[in-house]
Amino acid sequence: MSERDGFEPGVPCWVDTWQPDAEAAVAFYTRLFGWEADDSPVPDADVRHVMLRLRDREVAAVGSRPRGDGPALDPAWGTYVWVASVDDTVAAATAAGASVVLPAFDSLDGGRMAVLRDPVGAILGVWQPGAHRAARVINEPSAWSMSVLLTDDPDAARPFYATVFGWEPEPFALGESDGTLWRLPGYVGGEPSQPVPRDVVAVMAPAFGRPSGWVVNFWVSDADATAAAAAELGGTVVAGPFDTSISRDAVLADPAGAVFTVTTAPTAG
Repeated sequence: MSERDGFEPGVPCWVDTWQPDAEAAVAFYTRLFGWEADDSPVPDADVRHVMLRLRDREVAAVGSRPRGDGPALDPAWGTYVWVASVDDTVAAATAAGASVVLPAFDSLDGGRMAVLRDPVGAILGVWQPGAHRAARVINEPSAWSMSVLLTDDPDAARPFYATVFGWEPEPFALGESDGTLWRLPGYVGGEPSQPVPRDVVAVMAPAFGRPSGWVVNFWVSDADATAAAAAELGGTVVAGPFDTSISRDAVLADPAGAVFTVTTAPTAG
């Protein structure tokens, strides 16, 4: 089902983007994806935070903060992994080679969170849920589908994510390159001789010389039409649209430069 009310520990669960101009970003994404915007005021703080919804269910968020408030981060989409304890996860991650970008803090009643930089340099958030249950709609047009770690150092990334989140790697062919599917341990059914593994929680692919980083992917009804609309709204078509062995994709950037990808949603049947 595309509607959710929570995730298992170790599963990516939420995406957001921090921008220099939250209003401009909200205008872009609401027009591009048809999202509804709902401000979430932050008491006693000069921070702008806007929750984005589809059918009145949270799908993502846009935030901005005053210049010079906190570590400088380029506009980008961030991914968060659902965990049982943020503090324990931060301790495990730093012991495994990560550094802390934002120390653990309570996000009002939304939960507890921290932001890490993994051993290959990619930034990833961890989220201990509170009242906010992370993404309430996934895997349908205009909703987040998957986050992909792009890195040219997979041998450093695999043991880190196995140690911190328990992800099990499964190699797969990605054109002329090799990729990795990550699953949580265990099986969900099937015959004893051919058990069905659990769903893929994340993917790792080559960065082809670019800095390592997590990229978010949204499903859309038509990747070509979405790419054209993004350009008309002031964004950039970074690559594509193009066909892969399984999908029709495009790499886009919003007007502030935050990169994301879109995929024509698979049809049932």
